[in-house]
Formats: sequence, C-alpha cells, structure tokens
Amino acid sequence: MTTPRTGAEEIGDPELSTAQLAEPGAVTIIIPTFNESENVGELLHRLTESVPSRLPCEVVFVDDSTDDTPDVIRRAAQDCPFPVAVLHRETPVGGLGGAVVEGLRSAGSDWIVVMDADLQHPPALVPELVAAGERSGADLVVASRYIRGGSRAGLAGGYRIAVSRGATWLTKALFPLRLRGISDPMSGFFAIRRSAVTAKALKPLGYKILLELAVRCRPETVAEVPFVFQDRFAGESKSTAKEGLRFLAHLASLRTASPFARMAAFGLIGLTGFLPNLLGLHLLIGAGMHYLPAEILANQFGVVWNFLLIETLLFRDRRRHRHWADRVGRFALLANADLLLRIPLIALFVGRLDMAVLPATTLALLTTFVLRFAATEALVYLPRRKTRAEGAV
Repeated sequence: MTTPRTGAEEIGDPELSTAQLAEPGAVTIIIPTFNESENVGELLHRLTESVPSRLPCEVVFVDDSTDDTPDVIRRAAQDCPFPVAVLHRETPVGGLGGAVVEGLRSAGSDWIVVMDADLQHPPALVPELVAAGERSGADLVVASRYIRGGSRAGLAGGYRIAVSRGATWLTKALFPLRLRGISDPMSGFFAIRRSAVTAKALKPLGYKILLELAVRCRPETVAEVPFVFQDRFAGESKSTAKEGLRFLAHLASLRTASPFARMAAFGLIGLTGFLPNLLGLHLLIGAGMHYLPAEILANQFGVVWNFLLIETLLFRDRRRHRHWADRVGRFALLANADLLLRIPLIALFVGRLDMAVLPATTLALLTTFVLRFAATEALVYLPRRKTRAEGAV
C-alpha cells in the first residue's frame, strides 16, 4: 500500500485512491514548487495528456510558495484522471532538494519521477523515463541534455550555459566513480526506483537533488534518455547567486563525507588561514605594535577565517549540536592551544631525538595538525553525549 502523507491534502479524482498505486510500474511524480502559480495548471494539463491510462500515476506537489500556488493546483486538479496531493511546507528546509526529499519519504510507487514545475522539463517524457528503466533494469534513469538527441536550448543566455557546463565538469571531476554513466548530473529531471532510495542518508542543500541521490544512495545501474531543455512557460528563474553558493557548499559537503576527505579539507582550509594571519601581522606591525603581541593577535585573524570556512564547507550539517558561541569558544581554544603544544614538541624532537630544526618543525606541524583535526571534530562538532537523566526522559 502507498504510504499515507501526514499533513498532505489529496485532490483530484476521488475514485482513484493512492492505494491503487503500488502496482508494478506505478509512478509517483514529485514536483517541488515555489511561487509557480502561472505554470502548475498547464503542467497538470500536459501531464494528463502525456501519461497513459495504463500507467498508474499520482502527482505530489511539495510546495514552499508564498503566493496562491496551492489554490491553483487545487482548482486544476479537479480535471485530472489521477490523484494529486499538495504538501505545503511552512519552513523550506533544504530548499528545493529538501522539498524533493519530503516527497520521496511519502512516495509509495515503484518508480519516482522528479521534475520541475516550470515546464522546462517536458511532461511527455515521463512515461519514457519509466519505460527505459523497466526495459534496461536500471535503478536510475536520467533525462540528459548532453547525449545525442538532447539539447540545452532552454538555458537563457551564454552565461547560464557556461555556468551549467562548468558545474557539470566540476561535479564529474569531483565524483568520477559515483557519476559514471551520468552525462548530466545537473539535471533535475529523472526517474528512480523507490527501492534505490535511502531517504535517511540524504542531506540536501539547494536544488541539485540528483547529485545528492547519485552520491549518497549509489544506484547500481543507470540509464539515460535524451531531452530538450525547454523555455520556461511563465515566471522567472529561481537560479540566483545565493543558490550558486549553496551548490558549492553542497559539493564540499558531499566530497568531505569520509574521514580522510574531511581531514584533507581541514588541512587545505588551515593553509588558506595563513593569508589573513600574515596580512593581519603586516598591518599590526605597520601600526607600531611589537611583533610578539602582534603574532598572537594576528593568529586570531586566521582562526576566525578557518572557523568560518569549516562551519560553511566542512561541518555544515553538524552545527546544530552546539550553540554557535560554544563552537566559537572551543574552536578558538583548540586553535591557540596548537601554538602552545608545537613549541614543546619541537624542543623534544631536537633535544631528545637529535633532529634538525626544520624536520623537527615539520613533524611537529603534522602531529599538531592531526591532533587538532581529531579534537575539533570530537569536541566541537560531534553530538554531546546524553546524561543518564536525559536518556531516561
């Protein structure tokens, strides 16, 4: 049976209950919406014309709108031969990707199709995505603009084309194995078997949900279907510079999921911290401050820089475990303790192990780096252990 949707309103033909949708080949179409009132009526009309009656189908809109989009969906759904549900979120956690995950949790069909509401993804291709999956036995079927027969014609202007192509190259370079067989990882139009989705593993940020699914859920087999990216039917694109930054943060989060990758990223971020450190030292000495207090104060510029990057790129999904002031204090304490520990280590390596100063300094840097990474992860970003009293509640 189809999983019931808590808080969702089901509309459309009352004779077609969602309990009918758990047949082999049945499909749930998930459509995230944000102020798409001008598009949803035409979208449902085209889906009605495109989806054959032999394909059990339901449509789930996961809505973050601040306009009358839910009301427009409700009116348009009355003419649909399949069930239509609206799940409105008061808090749009995770952006468009978070909306899709909400839909994935509620879907009960064998196949799930994800598409945008602006009609840049042609509804007529929905049956072909499912059919391609059934024919090939694939777990994931991607509608691709970059294989023969596909086109990115609907991307407005050379700037958007360049950004889309650059993002595609970047993601494929960062995840060559996970994205093998996917020519268009930036596509928002795809079909995936419900059995291939592990919703608990997903941590979406922004609108590139296919990338999230491919990297975290690791579908075993992938197929592709060409599609022509259409012009937007109405309204304005939701792509902004802010979404671009969220996409980069999302990439960093995915790429640093393993402990080794997190340690490497931690080291790279630490290296970039030398820039504000040295700049601060130059300015303070230039202002007449003695070099010793200037060294200590300038180190704090690097600490702040590193903290902001680590918070944004490395441990974004762990910030909720502690208050921000607690995290800042712990991070600063560990970063400055590194200085106090490094000098005795160098003295130990030189005095007791008869090492030269340069290799002793290098070894001390590596030792304190590993210790600082482990301490930062354990003492700043891992969840606090519950006390017995808390566990008994």
